[in-house]
Amino acid sequence: MRNFGLRRTLLLAMILCCSAFLALSARAVEQAAQRPMVALTFDDGPYSPVTGRILDVLEGSDSRATFFVEGDRVLGCAPTVRRAAELGCQIGVHTWDHRCLMTQLSEEEIRAQLTATADAVSQASGIAPTLSRPVGGAVNDTVRNAIDYPMILWSVDTRDWESQNADAVCAEVLDSVQDGDIVLMHDLYPSTAEAVEHLVPALIEQGYELVTVEELAQNRGIALEAHIRYFDFH
Repeated sequence: MRNFGLRRTLLLAMILCCSAFLALSARAVEQAAQRPMVALTFDDGPYSPVTGRILDVLEGSDSRATFFVEGDRVLGCAPTVRRAAELGCQIGVHTWDHRCLMTQLSEEEIRAQLTATADAVSQASGIAPTLSRPVGGAVNDTVRNAIDYPMILWSVDTRDWESQNADAVCAEVLDSVQDGDIVLMHDLYPSTAEAVEHLVPALIEQGYELVTVEELAQNRGIALEAHIRYFDFH
């Protein structure tokens, strides 16, 4: 009887420990789900001297971003594209050569640009893209019909191509960013890489988790649909 009582006491202790662990785990999951998130996105790359610096920052902070690439740059920077994918970043299609807005092209021309870009991404990274960003964010009926991907636009435009100033880019983001934002930058300019080196730790310090667009949408319970534009996930 004494041994039976001891076993029962141990069993009850184990049950209580398991219950406490499960409660803590559930609380941790809930807190993670409630943590504010931002998706940093980069257009017009890859350009390894800049994209590589951005990836260094993301890797060092356990963060991720989304890169909307130009197809004619991808194979020349294949190791950089592959590294981005291996770090958990998302690679989306932007255009083949950025020669004009897609609103100036036919459906066949748009599809040809996106297909060639997607093929280059798949060849470089082994992963087929699932997102797109129309050039300049310009969309008409022709573009909407031709792009068989969710179309990701943005809610914070850093205009980094215009200022090419790291302080200005940081200020543009930190003065306006909020939970669920999609931030637009371009991984072509050293000033953008410098800005990211300051922005990422600053955003993390403010409590933000930096995730891919797809991760942000999933966290908000949104299933991304082809032909639809998304500006944010507030």
